[in-house]
Amino acid sequence: MKKLLAIALVLAPLTLMAQDVDKSKVQSQATAAADAQKDLKKIDTGEKAWKFSGQVGLNAAATGLWNWTAGGNNNVSGRAYSNLRLLYHKNGIAWDSNLDMEYGLTWIDQEYDKLQKSADNFKFATKFGWEFHKTWYLTVLGSFQSQFSHGRKYSGDEKYDPLTSNFMAPAYTDISVGIDWKPNDIFSVYLSPVAGRLTAVYVTDRLNEKVSAEDPTAYGVGDLRQTLKETYGVWKYKVVDESTGQMAKNYDSNLRAELGLNFKGSIDYAYKGLKIQTTLGLFTPYRWDKREVYTGTVGSEVQYFANPSQDVIDTKKLTRVGYMDNNRRFGNFDVDWTVAIGYQFLKCLQVTLATNLKYYNGVMIADKNGENAHERVQFQGVIGLGVGYSF
Repeated sequence: MKKLLAIALVLAPLTLMAQDVDKSKVQSQATAAADAQKDLKKIDTGEKAWKFSGQVGLNAAATGLWNWTAGGNNNVSGRAYSNLRLLYHKNGIAWDSNLDMEYGLTWIDQEYDKLQKSADNFKFATKFGWEFHKTWYLTVLGSFQSQFSHGRKYSGDEKYDPLTSNFMAPAYTDISVGIDWKPNDIFSVYLSPVAGRLTAVYVTDRLNEKVSAEDPTAYGVGDLRQTLKETYGVWKYKVVDESTGQMAKNYDSNLRAELGLNFKGSIDYAYKGLKIQTTLGLFTPYRWDKREVYTGTVGSEVQYFANPSQDVIDTKKLTRVGYMDNNRRFGNFDVDWTVAIGYQFLKCLQVTLATNLKYYNGVMIADKNGENAHERVQFQGVIGLGVGYSF
């Protein structure tokens, strides 16, 4: 018994010392692990904060005919394009900017309208977001869209070709604040309940006087400025006679300002030589004025009436033409959908497919005969082969 007690007294201090040694090792290992974790965060993994991508190119085509009984004309066409994207993503901050441009011309071997514009577009968009939750960003978005030069409606004969558009006529400027969901650098969905849109039709006095004098009969509702404002809906009704509900169109302003709801979805995907970029934008204003508008010719003057009585309709022989809000009301969406697909091969050659679909409420487009103007789907599609580069 005494021997066992003596052995226990000898081993007890050694056991306590071993426990102290184990604790110190654990503490030192934990400290080393924490330091290693801090150092690991400082290591450059190669992930860059700034990323620049896109595709640029030039497509060209030529057709030559000699004693060709099937008909046709010699022609040469060219189209230059670029779809660029600059992305910053670091420390919960995301800044995404896109610049899309294209311009195309076609020369046709014919007597009139030899040189015609085939493509013209300029669009810049940028959005800045702060990540308040994983993949969710509080975002401010701004965009501007117009074209480089004037567009005409080509007749193909000796008749005058009236202008249908120009730089800043129209132009669309959007400013909004909303929520952006970005699960990765490829896909993005943005929704804003506080979105402002400015639609501008600005025509200089010099251009207006020059073009309107070339053919005074080419612009049915007035001069060039008034015609473009009528086409793109930059006007509003004003009251002339409250007792009868008589109205008149006011073309004094160059801007139409609206507050509404904005949605934007985009995909930017690249795999080896394949590049896909697409963006869908939707906008609807917070308006609702469904007072019916009637029109008729009283004497030699065209007059408009809002919610007229049946007696006024009968006596003045009026016809219903729409609503006070010009069909721009909540639930009627403006659509803007672009797609750009490119495949690069042999380092410098590229085959491309580009489409642009638009539908804007209040934008009145006449048929081929210049009649029956109303809202229509606008579509442009281009398939090309040329020199290009994707990155």
